[in-house]
Amino acid sequence: MKKLFSFMIIALVLVLAACGGNGTNDGNEGAATGGEEEGNITLVVGASAVPHAEVLEEAIPLMAEKGIDLKVETFQDYVLPNIALRDGDIDANYFQTPGYLALQMEENDSFNFVSVAEIHQEPIGIYSKEYDSLQDLPDGAKIIMSDSLSDHGRILPIFEREGLITLKEDVGPNARVEDIVDNPKNLDFSTLIEAKLLASAFESGEGDAVAINTNYALEGGLNIEEDGIAFEGSDVVPANLVVVRSEDQEREEIQTLIEVLKSDEIKKFIEEKYQGAVLFVD
Repeated sequence: MKKLFSFMIIALVLVLAACGGNGTNDGNEGAATGGEEEGNITLVVGASAVPHAEVLEEAIPLMAEKGIDLKVETFQDYVLPNIALRDGDIDANYFQTPGYLALQMEENDSFNFVSVAEIHQEPIGIYSKEYDSLQDLPDGAKIIMSDSLSDHGRILPIFEREGLITLKEDVGPNARVEDIVDNPKNLDFSTLIEAKLLASAFESGEGDAVAINTNYALEGGLNIEEDGIAFEGSDVVPANLVVVRSEDQEREEIQTLIEVLKSDEIKKFIEEKYQGAVLFVD
């Protein structure tokens, strides 16, 4: 009887060992190590839909050649990609400019991020259905802008360059509406909405002019050449960044991602697909 009991115990131990030893990864070691497919490491990158996610999709086969399965997670706003990065749901994000990154890190103590690469530029444009230039805007014209303050330091200098407003000296990329010291036409910059809604506001005829980030103009199907009446100069447009958690900046997979996104193949893709609306950073 004792022999039978001992045999049953041994059999039970063997069954439990077999069930527990199937090599399954529980995904708690970071997004990149959360799963491997056919021997490849998985790297998860969060991005805005256009052009960022499209550029990353083009990079997938190039990354696969280097043994990395690139997974692209698309976000529809500018808030969640940084939260997902902080929480370890993604390994990197690709959507923001230096000004936005600095503002986000200033407002969120839990964001310990660093930029590891500049990939492309997207000039912000001023769009109007009724007017062909900023000079044609009437007195009191309503200008709709993003509610992201980091964009205001890019938008307001466009109007200053055209002589429609004067800003305080030395405000640079930190310019805000309250920094306007002269506004002869009394342009109204008070309407601020979410960046992702700007293209819809333009299409529905809201405002006399709408300042729209290029990614949302492309996503909204705007004809940038025909609808845009003024743009940032390419010499002042901030780059769109690949951003990671500080402790991950030297990771091999991240360095490979940078190498691929800075490659001639990606440069050619950006130049051919976006025809100057998106500018590759050499």
